[in-house]
Amino acid sequence: MGIIDTSVLVIGAGFGGIAMAVELRRAGIHDVVVLEAAGDVGGVWRENTYPGAGCDVPSPLYSFSFAQNPDWPRRYALQPDILAYLRRVARRFGVYNLVRFHSEVTSADFDAETGRWLVRTADGTGYSARVLVPATGQLSRPVYPSVPGVDTFTGTSFHSARWDHGCELSGKRVAVIGTGASAVQFVPFLGQRAASVTVFQRTAPYVLPKRDRVYTERDKAILRAFPVLQKIDRLGFWLYTEFAQQCLSKWRFLSPLFSVQTRRHLRRSVSDPDLRAALTPDHQLGCKRVLFSNDYYPALASSTVDVVTTEVVAVTPTGVRTADGTHHEVDVIVYGTGFAATEFLGSMTVRGLEGRDLSDAWRDGARAHLGITVPGFPNLFLLYGPNTNLGGGSIVHMLESQARYVREAVRWLASHSDHYLDVRPEVEQRWDREVQDRLARSVWTRCRSWYRDAGGRVVSIWPGRTSEYRRHTRALRLADFRLGRVRTPSTTPEPAPVR
Repeated sequence: MGIIDTSVLVIGAGFGGIAMAVELRRAGIHDVVVLEAAGDVGGVWRENTYPGAGCDVPSPLYSFSFAQNPDWPRRYALQPDILAYLRRVARRFGVYNLVRFHSEVTSADFDAETGRWLVRTADGTGYSARVLVPATGQLSRPVYPSVPGVDTFTGTSFHSARWDHGCELSGKRVAVIGTGASAVQFVPFLGQRAASVTVFQRTAPYVLPKRDRVYTERDKAILRAFPVLQKIDRLGFWLYTEFAQQCLSKWRFLSPLFSVQTRRHLRRSVSDPDLRAALTPDHQLGCKRVLFSNDYYPALASSTVDVVTTEVVAVTPTGVRTADGTHHEVDVIVYGTGFAATEFLGSMTVRGLEGRDLSDAWRDGARAHLGITVPGFPNLFLLYGPNTNLGGGSIVHMLESQARYVREAVRWLASHSDHYLDVRPEVEQRWDREVQDRLARSVWTRCRSWYRDAGGRVVSIWPGRTSEYRRHTRALRLADFRLGRVRTPSTTPEPAPVR
């Protein structure tokens, strides 16, 4: 099978991949291929179809600045509406024409002789690209609890990200392991349908009320007639999330403004003092993800739901065993145990200069300049890379900042065919040192969470505001890079886009 040439190869067709493809097309760069392992665009919003799945960032902000949507059904959009939005954007901007579906990337190797990346997919297809942009996200690979017996359960079990919609829940005893952002959304659904639900909680999360509302047809008509109102709405939400992010990272003396709301929400929702005590967090607000829900606490307080705070030590063929020796007989187990957020490129093998493996470069924790570039891996630009996630705010804003930065790199490379860009180690080290120093003074180092890797290093969170990050990524600084010389530059014309 031959090698398919392209200028830019994007891996993943979720929010990040779509943002990158649109940014390049809007800049007149059309020689782009997007590889997607699944059969449609959407990323996490295609995969997570569990009941109640939705976003806890307001819809006007959790959307592209270049594709505002006046037709959101509600302030906090649900999964079907977000997926439909992404499909519309992909169609509107021609992204579907660039995507090769069912193309799971297995390896990527940089060739210093030609200054190109050779990428292989699971079906054996090869691609040669000047620029490689992994946009695989941080929340795409489900993880299961590391307790014995997970594979021995004889009933029905599944992860929330792989929801079994064919599982009949009526009359069933259901166990839920994990109380993160997904569980907060699907536990109320289970409580209404199953005979009983046992929620195994390791750590009580902070839960804020979700100030949701339905957008009426009149609301939508007004937004369509006066687009400036939608921009004002978006601006208001952005300013609030910037304030929240600053409170978590720097203005920690203001965090009681939020913790007071969580205590009031718990007190109003749960009357049982014992249950309320079990649901009271024992860590600082913000060091784990703060959740939003109006129906989670009422669901836990219902007669069909029990909360167990004793540690799960094993899964048996017929249930779940806890550290106190109790065996909980159940028919169904739902794992709400999150994702491998610190494994940025999953099982993909990426080798840079001199064949160095990226997993070796990240042996002590993932790191990248601006969360985008890694020394020794030229012309590789990560989207949603290390330390670009947010404790408060919209990741879409961050992705747009990164896509614009990468666009400038692609432009420079297009006019300098005999060079490649390799970020200087001292530049990446200086950036990483600043980020980690700021994180050390923030709330995110105050407890164990999915923001941190096995060594305790915070590899997910950006410790500043999104406006600050946009300033850092506004311009490509050539002084930050070593300009490698391609020994055998291509003399062939730019290939046409692969359809």
